[in-house]
Amino acid sequence: MQEYVRDLHRSGKIIGLVPTMGFLHDGHLSLVDIMRSRCDVLVMSIYVNPTQFGENEDLSRYPRDLKRDCSLAYDHGVDTIFHPDSGDLYPENYKTYVTVEDLSSKLCGASRPGHFRGVTTIVSKLFNIIRPDRAIFGQKDAQQALILQRMVRDLHFPVEILVGPITREDDGLAMSSRNTYLSGSERTQATALHRGLTRAKKMVESGETDSNIIIEEIRSVLQEQPDLRVDYAAVVNLENLEPLSRIEGPVLIAIAAFVGTTRLIDNIIIHADETNIIKIQDS
Repeated sequence: MQEYVRDLHRSGKIIGLVPTMGFLHDGHLSLVDIMRSRCDVLVMSIYVNPTQFGENEDLSRYPRDLKRDCSLAYDHGVDTIFHPDSGDLYPENYKTYVTVEDLSSKLCGASRPGHFRGVTTIVSKLFNIIRPDRAIFGQKDAQQALILQRMVRDLHFPVEILVGPITREDDGLAMSSRNTYLSGSERTQATALHRGLTRAKKMVESGETDSNIIIEEIRSVLQEQPDLRVDYAAVVNLENLEPLSRIEGPVLIAIAAFVGTTRLIDNIIIHADETNIIKIQDS
């Protein structure tokens, strides 16, 4: 891969990267479609990264289907798939990790200690190996995108980070590879995340600015579901993830919840513009 991209750069090609853990869905493919017109050579990485999974999380059962992933990726215009071996990325006695302080300990970072250290480490590796000019991530993982933008800025990676909009099922559920874990009943209950966020958005549009009132309304929607347990519901500044007492943009309203044993996340953004994290937004 390193030799391949070295030749591409020598010939002046612009390289785009779509990092994934595989088991592709339409959300991943929407990122491919966005990036396709923004590069000459489009690379997708497919790698289930062990360092971003905590103890007792779902690393061993995370869904995998490389043959299907390759077929979908190539059908959408991916030129090259990078599917590395863990022994190459994390050899014996591996010692080096990348951490973005502060941002990595909030929201999902508080619930999943070490998760974002794993994310920033693997993405740093991908950037060093593939040397993309641009890389794209999804808004569903808005905290991840913010952390990666900060990492790129702080470590002077010559990579432009794009963030594509959330892709949803017809009933509003944000697409996720982990949705496959849900039973029929749980799948129905999981739509409460989007309903809670939609309720919050309507409240803001109607003039509500008190974050506590908005959070309580979100929680009330979620708590109607018998198999749903709220991890967090938060109203935070989009740039630093600090809690906000009142809605004043740019604002991220984010939810994490367990539906049965499956942890799902979702979010909406209020008062964002082209200067903020989300560079490609819902129309």
